[in-house]
Amino acid sequence: MLEDKHITLTVGGSVAAYKAALLARDLQRTGATVRVVLTAGAAKFVTAATFAALTKAPVLTDESWWQANGQIAHVELADWTDLAIAAPASANLMAQFANGQADDAASATWLATAAPKIVVPAMNTHMWQAPATQRNRQQLIADGVHVLAPATGKLAEGYSGQGRFPEPADIVAQVEQLGVFTPQTLVGRRILVTAGGTRERLDPVRFLTNDSSGKMGYAVATAAREAGAEVTLITAPTKLAAPASVTVVPIQSTTDLSQAVLARFPQADALVMAAAVADFQPEVTADQKIKKTTGNDEFILKLKKTPDILKQVAAIKQPHQVTVGFAAETQNLLANGQKKLASKSLDLLAANDVSRSDIGFNGDDNQVTFILPDGVTDQTPKTSKTVIARALVDRVAQLLADK
Repeated sequence: MLEDKHITLTVGGSVAAYKAALLARDLQRTGATVRVVLTAGAAKFVTAATFAALTKAPVLTDESWWQANGQIAHVELADWTDLAIAAPASANLMAQFANGQADDAASATWLATAAPKIVVPAMNTHMWQAPATQRNRQQLIADGVHVLAPATGKLAEGYSGQGRFPEPADIVAQVEQLGVFTPQTLVGRRILVTAGGTRERLDPVRFLTNDSSGKMGYAVATAAREAGAEVTLITAPTKLAAPASVTVVPIQSTTDLSQAVLARFPQADALVMAAAVADFQPEVTADQKIKKTTGNDEFILKLKKTPDILKQVAAIKQPHQVTVGFAAETQNLLANGQKKLASKSLDLLAANDVSRSDIGFNGDDNQVTFILPDGVTDQTPKTSKTVIARALVDRVAQLLADK
């Protein structure tokens, strides 16, 4: 994925700066060409000569930045860059980037770079948790920057906490998983994605729901956005951060979800229903908290079916549109999946076995079987939901191209 790419590595003023030399080497092993920008703070921990020897290229520093040589050094490097990585990124470096500063070689190069950007924070745990740092993190994410989570472990101060620089090999693996060089197969397309487990209210303080974390739907929304689509994510409550550059529509119940989908589907090219939708909802929702009463040891709850959103969608679906469903099953995976595919008039169904403890709800990994209307099936290996989301998006792009 990184082979033949031009990567600019900005090294911030963290004690972890020495590990950036190992990161530069690991990036080169992927086939990438690496050039380095060294901040003044980083130069107190590691020298420019180290990186020059490793990369076989000049290192841009504040000192060299001001040496007139017939070109504007930071703009030349920015134009050369296919991917910018700031690692380690100190709290100060993150603040510079988040606020658009350009008062040194590193921040000026970063601001001039139009290529995808990744920040790998490394700092004391209290600095990482500080409100200002978290505001800067959110601003970077809003600007489309990928901010990796710092590791938790022993810090330079001698105690443990979050803020530790991840191991270089782990950083490379995460960078490759981000898919920043995903083919732009969905440019000009509008993709509607649903995620999370709907909530059906019993009373003001209780609701019926399921174990869905929303991770699969969020991964699909991110993958579609990476492929160039205009993405709208309709999501039930989750603990996940909103994907960058995606329009988020929050909902609670299945009825809310139905209304949101039906209002937006006519303008969409494709719908991916990854939400875990409740099959039943209470017939009556109490206005006040339901209380236990003396002598009453039972509580009978009457339920009614929720709206069948995919059937509603099938009734208004146009020939140019693609619909994709998920089937979370605990038995008869293929049979149940094929039945759902046909009954909902879907173009593609992803069936997964949620009875397994190592995949499915809440976990970061999954394994699905893609089922097509002609009966063709294709099972993925057990892998990350990010990888599966990209595979699904590839199939959606192909289905749209074939329409």
